[in-house]
Amino acid sequence: MHERSSGAELAAILREELERYSPGEKLPSSRALIERHRVSPVTVSRALAALAAEGLVVTRPGAGAFRAEPRRTAPRPADTSWQEIALSAEPAGDQVPRSVDATGVLATLAAPATGVIELNSGYLHSGLQPERALAAALARAGRRPGAWGRPPVDGVAALRSWFAREIGGPGGALAPSDVLITAGGQSALTAALRALAPPGAPVLVESPTYPGLLAVARASGLRPVPVPVDDDGVRTDLLADAFRASGARLFVCQPLFQNPTGAVLAAGRRREVLRTARAAGAFVVEDDFARLLGHADAPPPPPTLIADDPDGTVVHVRSLTKATSPGLRVGALAARGPVLDRLRAIQVVDSFFVPGPLQETALELVGAPAWPRHLRQVSSVLAARRQAVLGALERELPALAAAAGRRPLLGGCSLWLRLPDGTDEAALTGAALRAGVAVAAGRPYFAAEPPAPHLRLSFAGAAGTGELDEGIRRLRAACEELGVAVA
Repeated sequence: MHERSSGAELAAILREELERYSPGEKLPSSRALIERHRVSPVTVSRALAALAAEGLVVTRPGAGAFRAEPRRTAPRPADTSWQEIALSAEPAGDQVPRSVDATGVLATLAAPATGVIELNSGYLHSGLQPERALAAALARAGRRPGAWGRPPVDGVAALRSWFAREIGGPGGALAPSDVLITAGGQSALTAALRALAPPGAPVLVESPTYPGLLAVARASGLRPVPVPVDDDGVRTDLLADAFRASGARLFVCQPLFQNPTGAVLAAGRRREVLRTARAAGAFVVEDDFARLLGHADAPPPPPTLIADDPDGTVVHVRSLTKATSPGLRVGALAARGPVLDRLRAIQVVDSFFVPGPLQETALELVGAPAWPRHLRQVSSVLAARRQAVLGALERELPALAAAAGRRPLLGGCSLWLRLPDGTDEAALTGAALRAGVAVAAGRPYFAAEPPAPHLRLSFAGAAGTGELDEGIRRLRAACEELGVAVA
């Protein structure tokens, strides 16, 4: 069971038991709660924190937890209707929408209810996260001289050097001075789009693509223009047409283990992407989010696009988060030329710098002997889970498995399933949730009207292969409820 789930269950039990205590009366000690309910100290801590956030208990360090005094009067209902005008009113001639749609992102970030199997998560299950190594790295980082002071705005020098080696490859294509440390990949994408395109400008994106990219683009006032993806990555013949038709000066892509399709950009298309962008006088943002998520049975991945680009066409985005933990929000931007100054300026204005202790923790982690062992474990487990979920699909949903197994999946943590024509994605995801499994609808992955209904199934957030099997069985039940063809 997830720690957060057991914490919620204990909070529910304690919420009912609070009626037995008078206001101000002390609750049982943490040790007593641990023994009585057979849970961990972390679970007790999370349960008490939840009750404190609700105003039901008061915690006093060194003294314990106490039932809170009841509220004397109910607060006056707030009238926030005026905000509807303030948030939507736009000056005459302003064509940049002010609303922000984070629906596609929130769908994969929201924690599922207790008992729901997570096949929509973009992060590793807690059992795959290097929690001990992270804890040890954090402890060592906190003791480093100067760790709690003001770090350089570009990032800690040693961490920039590490990213430069990782991104540039053995040929040394990048220098540490070409790298900026960021607060994760999403922050890096946001900075890159704001630096490279003015509000109202078009930006070319793969179709389908990561919903977080579409949300960032639209929140920045940009107009996403889709370019179709097939089994070999983005269609470069259509990319050239899109540059000409839209006048765009920016293309954002995921050449390695593309989200959601898993495609790897073919060698010939890699060269064509760079050639086409240079001819258009455009930048390419390379979102290399999954380089550390290759599967054990896959060949070595190709080098980064930026390693083959001496002319400053590519702005590279990399993050440690996907291969470690949602809490380690440390990433990097790599670029050459004047654009690096603009990226730096935007990052400084937005957040000043990434906290030093977090950077030092990342540096301690990647320099520890446990780091390569962790990556090997993730690689092996992801390969086994991919096989498990494909096997479960073949048994339970053979019609969907045929499309999923058409192209070998070499890395990443999800499968992209085409549904039968006419399937209502929203109805199916709702039925799946009622059956006890969370899956992601395909619509948020498209910048324009999708060519067909799809589902994205992640095998990273499940507890293991047994939970994957059960999740696919529950998905079959949802399909049968709606009459979706599965055989």
